[in-house]
Order: sequence, then C-alpha cells, then structure tokens
Amino acid sequence: MSYISIKNLTYKYPTSKQDILTDINLEIEKGKLYSLIGGNGSGKTTLCNAIRGYIPHFYKGKLQGELLIQGKDIREWEMGDLAKQIGFVFQNPFTQISGIKDTVFEEIAYGLENLGVDVPTIREKVEWVLDLLNIQHLRDNNPNEMSGGQKQRVAFASIIVMEPDILVIDEPTSQLDPDGTEEIFKIIEILKNSGKTIILVEHKIELIAQYSDYIVLLKDGQIKMQGKTKDVLSDSTVLDHDGALPQYSHLGLELKKNQEGIHKIPITEDEAISLISNLLRKKGVTA
Repeated sequence: MSYISIKNLTYKYPTSKQDILTDINLEIEKGKLYSLIGGNGSGKTTLCNAIRGYIPHFYKGKLQGELLIQGKDIREWEMGDLAKQIGFVFQNPFTQISGIKDTVFEEIAYGLENLGVDVPTIREKVEWVLDLLNIQHLRDNNPNEMSGGQKQRVAFASIIVMEPDILVIDEPTSQLDPDGTEEIFKIIEILKNSGKTIILVEHKIELIAQYSDYIVLLKDGQIKMQGKTKDVLSDSTVLDHDGALPQYSHLGLELKKNQEGIHKIPITEDEAISLISNLLRKKGVTA
C-alpha cells in the first residue's frame, strides 16, 4: 500500500470560479523524494496544502476524490495528529522563525516544548539535529540576526527535530545563493537517506535531476507527466507542458538529433561528461 494515495482528487477554493486541481492521481511510496515541477499557477502549492491537510481543514472550498495518508482519509485526520506526521518547511525562512527565542538551540527546542516533551529528551533531540545538519556552530547565535541561508537551516532543524515521517518542502532555496542551495539539498538527501518521505516544490531543475527519485509535472492543476526522474527529465515533452529540463538533457537531445548511437539522454553533469567522453572515444579522440 502506498504511503500517500491520491485518487481522482479535484479541488476548488471557496472564491474560485474554476477547479485549481483536477483529477489528480498519485501514489507516493515511503522513503522517496518526489519533486513537483511546473510553471507558476500550475497547482503545486495547492497540492502541497492538500497533502498536509490545510485543505480541507483550513481552506474549505470543494474537495472531491480521495487523499489517504497512511490509509486514512485526509478529512478524518485531526490537524494536531497530522502535524506530528507531516512537517512543512516554508519558502520563506523568515516566517518560520518564531521571533521569541534568543538562541538557535532554544528556537529548535520550541516545538518540542509546546508538545510537553521532558527537558532531557528535548536536549538530546536538539543535540542530535544540530549534529545531523552540521550547525553546532550556530547553537548560541540569535536566530533573528542570522543570514537567510542560516535561518533556512534552522527552520529545517525546527521541523526535523519533531521527527515527522513526511516532509513537505515548498521552494526552500528561492532566497539562497548557489552555496546555500547546495547545502539545503544535501540536508534533503540526508533526510531521504534516513527514511523520510519528501514532497518537494523546487525550480532548480539541475538539482532536482540529481537528487529526486520521482517527478510530477503539473500544468493548469492537472498532472501532465509523472514517473522516475530519469524517464521524465530526458523527455522533451516536458517542454510542451511549461516544464523545464536540465541543461544536460538539452545537450543530449541536440546530440541525438545529429548523431546515431545515443540511446540514453543525460540529466546530470556526470552523465553528460560520460556521454561526451564515450562519443570522443568512438571517434578516436583522447584527452
């Protein structure tokens, strides 16, 4: 049985004249990273809101179809129980920092305090997540005075310390430079390798190609393509649905037009280097 099962899901906000999501069908397996891609207004954030229960518990509207979390319909979950199962990392880390704690250690501990967890357990869990995300050096810093990248890592830590089984992450690198972006993706990889189920909204397609297991391409509230990352991101049809392909896929597709014998389109830098090296070797060119 899928960890999250979505069947014929259709949704319209109370103020909408038309459906925002239409006939969504998606099976999400435990322990894998699913990336939602597509243009602005394609329905990615709305689908995330449905998965984390904000639809229909906060945003009422009209919800049809079925969305099961661990076999239980989203309508039957209590939000308090659902919040323990699903962690959500906002696009903007500045909105996720509480603003009332003076140190990073206290900020990360805040959610556990609200749950009434005993102090020794809180300390143990916070130390664990500081080590996991390699941010021990930030423990005594004031979270309100840190950079955007540092705040984003603390925001991740504040969610991870709660140990949810599912993480919904909405454009976590939108305000970060390349180094900060790479750090966030390494954190996401650590979480995936630890068995977390992750639903990610992100526009940096080269990194999606490198880290994701499965791609879901949305347009106008509908799933236009879905499948294993390699299969979707090597298919030029993605471009017909306002999706993006990695630059390495564009290279491979252009080479395939002009040369015989190219059967696998690269989607990552390593794959592209391997393809070029093999082509040069066949032509007798050596480095």
